[in-house]
Amino acid sequence: MKRIFVIAVCLAFFTGVVGFAMAAEKVLNPLEKKEVEVWKKACSSIPAERNLNTEQFKKLYDDVMAGKEKAYLIDTRTHPEFYAFHIPNTDHVHAGHMYTIPGKIKDKDAKIVVWCRTHKRQCYVAEKLVEYGYTNVWAYGEGIVGWIKAGYEVANQFTGLFKVTQYHKEFKEMDKEGKPMWRIREFHPY
Repeated sequence: MKRIFVIAVCLAFFTGVVGFAMAAEKVLNPLEKKEVEVWKKACSSIPAERNLNTEQFKKLYDDVMAGKEKAYLIDTRTHPEFYAFHIPNTDHVHAGHMYTIPGKIKDKDAKIVVWCRTHKRQCYVAEKLVEYGYTNVWAYGEGIVGWIKAGYEVANQFTGLFKVTQYHKEFKEMDKEGKPMWRIREFHPY
């Protein structure tokens, strides 16, 4: 009898642990699962050796800025994201306007490096550029967040060059009770 009780308690414990673990994982609906699949396919359009980390991108950036290498360095974030701050002297084409690139870059062999905030949109843009016929497409996978975390300067038209000392996920404008410290925001309360 004791043995059955111990087994039952163990089974209940195991079932509870597994249940909590499964509940902690985000359950994707079929459309979300398909989006992940499509995104992975898009990312695979760029060979691994053409996926740059922050240090590799910084070296390329420095070489392009010094005139040692030619490349289009294209930020694919939205207009508000770009205008808030961007990597100095880089190009900008909103991911939703990628169809304009063939009208602007006529050389199919031009080196084109795309990035976004982290790594999502750049894969879709890179895939389309390859489909358009570009042969030298690269991706900077760590994006503007990687650039900021490495301590490199960003710019905008209002402040010029500056360094972000605390990225938004670590920065909270809340008081100790979790209430906003600001009282009025005309548009977005971020």
